[in-house]
Amino acid sequence: MATPEMSEITAGEHTARSPDPPRRGWFRLLLFGPVALFLVLMLAFVMGLGRDPKLVPSPLIGKPVTDFALPPVKGRSLGLSSGDLKGEVSLVNVFASWCIACREEHPVLMRLKAQGTVPIHGLNYKDKPDDAARWLDGMGDPYTRTGADIGGRVAIDWGVYGVPETFVVDARGRIAFKQVGPITPETLDGTILPLVARLRADLPAGSGGDR
Repeated sequence: MATPEMSEITAGEHTARSPDPPRRGWFRLLLFGPVALFLVLMLAFVMGLGRDPKLVPSPLIGKPVTDFALPPVKGRSLGLSSGDLKGEVSLVNVFASWCIACREEHPVLMRLKAQGTVPIHGLNYKDKPDDAARWLDGMGDPYTRTGADIGGRVAIDWGVYGVPETFVVDARGRIAFKQVGPITPETLDGTILPLVARLRADLPAGSGGDR
């Protein structure tokens, strides 16, 4: 038969062996927290694999282009500034001589220039002046104006995070569309040129925006 003294000792031993609830919570957090974080990151990664980066919306759509003024690419006479992007619908193509995908899309830009459908301006991103000049001299120059963004500052303001990228700018100097990656004939004929036509149709009569 247990005496009161034995009961007190047993109860004391039981209390000493029982984990402290706050400590138990921290233990579970340390044990399962990294696992939960890993699962969340894996889920985000898997979902990202199914997204087309060309369809990522730009927060700059519908906003005016930021103020800038760039000198022309070496060997060209016309630079590029924000003021040059007002008065008519135009394209701004971000390119670089070191960009492999730019080489893939270049024939599409040359075809567009030959058609004279819409002016194309080139934003040369983080390129060496001689390399950019050789690129345009050898591949052909599809641009009405070029801007040498050697430091990449203007491209950052435009939200560029890779080359090539192409923007459709309306006659008021607002960004209407952003193409991530090279322009394909399908994208040009199915998306970009119809948008250019719609933007021109929305211009007030006599605005001088139509070509």
